[in-house]
Amino acid sequence: MNAIELARAIPKAELHIHIEGSLEPELIFQLAQRNGVALAYPSVEALRAAYAFTDLQSFLDIYYAGASVLLQPQDFHDMAWAYFLRAQADNVIHTELFFDPQTHTARGVPVATVIEGLSGACQQAEAELGISSALILCFLRHLSEEDAFATLEAALPYREHFIGVGLDSSELGHPPEKFERVFARCRELGLKLVAHAGEEGPAEYMWQAIDLLKVQRIDHGVAALQDPLLMAELAHTRLPLTVCPLSNLKLCVVKDLRDHGLKTLLDAGLCVTINSDDPAYFGGYLNTNFEQTVAALNLSRDDVVQLARNSFEASFIGAERLADCLAQVRAVASA
Repeated sequence: MNAIELARAIPKAELHIHIEGSLEPELIFQLAQRNGVALAYPSVEALRAAYAFTDLQSFLDIYYAGASVLLQPQDFHDMAWAYFLRAQADNVIHTELFFDPQTHTARGVPVATVIEGLSGACQQAEAELGISSALILCFLRHLSEEDAFATLEAALPYREHFIGVGLDSSELGHPPEKFERVFARCRELGLKLVAHAGEEGPAEYMWQAIDLLKVQRIDHGVAALQDPLLMAELAHTRLPLTVCPLSNLKLCVVKDLRDHGLKTLLDAGLCVTINSDDPAYFGGYLNTNFEQTVAALNLSRDDVVQLARNSFEASFIGAERLADCLAQVRAVASA
């Protein structure tokens, strides 16, 4: 197998996937019809044609509009199940799904509705597809820390259904330090901690995520390339970065995939992973991200194996499951 064929076949984990960002236009229209929601677009084609983003905010505007069709537990289940089927086709055997409760509670949808639907799909994916999964509750950083605290309190009755918290939405002007107190509370509760940093924001936001939020993973993190000290720190600690190449291309973080810094990060010894972010909007699920990145950066088979290993080592799975997943990687890599 060449590197691209290996990238398709190798078992992998996906750690940076916003489940609302996997909502395809066809399913948006199905759910809108089921729930009697009027959309601003006359057809699936018109909606997909609107996916022409110039930056993160222009994407977020349409992302939140698409989420408006999610009202019942079954809607959240169906959205997640559609993702799991695509993940299975890409040989994803473990995934940690981000979800944004504030996107839904702002529309009057209870946290319980969101978590019930998603957790049901996670259980079904393990039983029927053999995909292990976990949920990570994300705070919207353009809202206040008080709102984040309120969201956390509303979700705590369902604590057994999510393993950690994250921080997402528009990065510029909303540094991690804004959420230092709520992350401290989550740490006291024993939750895993991750945060988006260094996508459109500067390397300083990554330092804040590490020093103030005390995250165990940084989502995106490509701004590390701007800071040699940060690069050295990340290589030393192996604090993982969940990089999303096609997202970076679609949102104009890079102009050309051949200019992407993923290979530089990998060669510097950082624990870099490849992920799809919001695949319905950014032109590809996990294997498409792998295929296009391998081709654009001329990644080797060894690079692909390292990326697959990193994806599991960066995950929050237990030691036994980790050993099993790494064994599956070795088996495919040596075939």
